[in-house]
Amino acid sequence: MDFERLAVTTAQQGFTDRTDPFGLFAEWMKDAEKSEPNDPNAMSLATVDEEGLPNARMVLLKDFDEKGFVFYTNYESQKGQEIQATMKAALLWHWKSLRRQVRVRGIVEKVTDAEADAYFNSRPRDSRIGAWASAQSRPLEGRFALEAAVAMYAARYAIGSVPRPPYWSGFRILPLSIEFWHDRPFRLHDRVVFRRENQSAGWAKAKLYP
Repeated sequence: MDFERLAVTTAQQGFTDRTDPFGLFAEWMKDAEKSEPNDPNAMSLATVDEEGLPNARMVLLKDFDEKGFVFYTNYESQKGQEIQATMKAALLWHWKSLRRQVRVRGIVEKVTDAEADAYFNSRPRDSRIGAWASAQSRPLEGRFALEAAVAMYAARYAIGSVPRPPYWSGFRILPLSIEFWHDRPFRLHDRVVFRRENQSAGWAKAKLYP
């Protein structure tokens, strides 16, 4: 048994007493940025298809505040179509270096055109070209077809700025529940969940058995 892990710090013990889920998430994300070797903002996004069969994939969190969590994608992709069909989604962060997880479930809204334009224009030029070239989630005849599409759009937008494709934008997950999980010895983990009925309601907090 790893008895060293019994020496849990006061800060780790105290997270279950917090009342602000967004403030706690911000602190955990800041910790992850210091300890995770790659992409601390990587999160699993779960959706369901028209038959209710779940799909999950990794995406990158690009912004968050007390309203919700934002990521960007091709709206014509599988995840884009599945989200638009239900306007519901779930997220999961797992920071292995910290032995922490955060789970979010909620409804979804589209970001504004201004938000999408601002983020798209912050991306490297080659990534903006790639957004035009990739018919995301659809069958690809071969790598050459993708490279040919990249070359075509690179030539089309060789001069001036690269505009945002009309089908490329962002989603904001508006959480109805946020669960924080921290590893503890002997699998007696700490779990705290914040829930609310809608976006204007206050949070109710509960501690959960591991």
